[in-house]
Amino acid sequence: MKPFGQDFGFARALGLLMVERGDGRCTMAIEIDRERHFSPQGAAHGGVAYSLADTAMGGALTSLLSDEQWCATLEIKFNYHVRVGEGLLTCEAAVVHQGKRIANIDARLFQDDRLVASANGHFAIFAAPSA
Repeated sequence: MKPFGQDFGFARALGLLMVERGDGRCTMAIEIDRERHFSPQGAAHGGVAYSLADTAMGGALTSLLSDEQWCATLEIKFNYHVRVGEGLLTCEAAVVHQGKRIANIDARLFQDDRLVASANGHFAIFAAPSA
């Protein structure tokens, strides 16, 4: 697993780690820490899991795009199944369908080999802005 570099400060600030990426798939992880990621209710804040899934989904899609293409989240349907506690949270994302302008991507999040959340989203595909 590798942390993100300076070019992706948000992922680095949360502590997201890239596990594997390629061929329309992306696996990412985060070590959930009580001090850093918990809500006042004693579980990981839902935004942490959502951010992990959103980033992994984008990673899955960008593994299929050319250098001249970018993507952005249009919408994500996110389902929380059980509480996320301390420990490693892993997300596996895969492109379901890629059209010319929109892609559909699935994600599954696991903690201790237990499905804790799932997501499905649509991402826009567009030309990268010129430098």
